[in-house]
Amino acid sequence: QVQLVESGGGLVQAGGSLRLSCAASGTFSRVNIMGWYRQAPGKQRELVATIRSGGSTNYADSVKGRFTISRDNSKNTLYLQMNGLKPEDTAVYYCNLLTLQWPIINSWGQGTQVAVSS
Repeated sequence: QVQLVESGGGLVQAGGSLRLSCAASGTFSRVNIMGWYRQAPGKQRELVATIRSGGSTNYADSVKGRFTISRDNSKNTLYLQMNGLKPEDTAVYYCNLLTLQWPIINSWGQGTQVAVSS
């Protein structure tokens, strides 16, 4: 069983920065994609950024140039550095792990709240 635990959320003023972390525990394939998703009140969950175990990244247009996703495979930890935060970045941020080899696992964390004041 895979467990994902996010941390690092909080309240910050517009223009500020936060760093989210997601620690993964359990047994899973090293060939995987980890990512950050977010869900604002009344909206659907949306992709923020993903990173493959090999290091390639993908970002939503709305965060390009402001957010940086990274991972430490030795620690099974995912990060999201968020700079230049805007009020529209306010959401619950979720960590996701999707394995690409058997057994296929698609696991979510419990979420961490990010609130950006104007």
